[in-house]
Amino acid sequence: MSAYVSAVIVAAGGSVRMGIADSKQFIPLLDKPAIEYTLKAFQKCYLIKEIVIVCREQDVDRINELVNQNGFTKVSKVVLGGSSRSASVRNGIKAANEKAKYFAIHDGARPLITVDEIERVVEAAFETGAATLGTSVTDTIKIVDGFNKIESTPLRSQLRAVQTPQVFERDLYMFALENAGENSLEFTDDCALIENMGGEVLVVKGSEENIKLTTPVDVILAESILKNRIKNGNF
Repeated sequence: MSAYVSAVIVAAGGSVRMGIADSKQFIPLLDKPAIEYTLKAFQKCYLIKEIVIVCREQDVDRINELVNQNGFTKVSKVVLGGSSRSASVRNGIKAANEKAKYFAIHDGARPLITVDEIERVVEAAFETGAATLGTSVTDTIKIVDGFNKIESTPLRSQLRAVQTPQVFERDLYMFALENAGENSLEFTDDCALIENMGGEVLVVKGSEENIKLTTPVDVILAESILKNRIKNGNF
């Protein structure tokens, strides 16, 4: 019997770069709200025991309706987000079942995550205590100064574009959160909490299809990927 894993789906962000007034979690992808695809993958993953959704206050009723209509029985709580991503994750963690031994933290706006990817990163966390999905970087990356002038070029072979889910053993994550204190608000992802205290996080090979909906171009790409999956019988 596998350990109890609580998925925390962070869906409390705005849509400034998307250029829309609505939450990007409800952007239609092939006529279905984006977050429906996200929840479907976690619902189908046998390693996930419960799902906690963190969202904005104005989205609570729509989230609950979507959950009920689709039979997402693993959703145990829908809670309000905070003033930052870190604060939203904290709210989700607090609402998780006390039996949870691991937290799988995922961006609600990454609707193309697959069951296989969730399973692989969770299983890696069972072995190491902390794991995240990530992909190799194909572009050459430059580090610039405050005047936008190049300072250095890091080795591309050592760079990874980190994705979610990011999965952590409960005690490790809670210790890292406490250790970071108020500084946790400055971290853009949860791996940074573990890094901050000198811990190690294993990067599990992810897929370039596991994109985050950030700009209108991402919506076009996401629908193209979904159509291809349907065509190939992978959906």
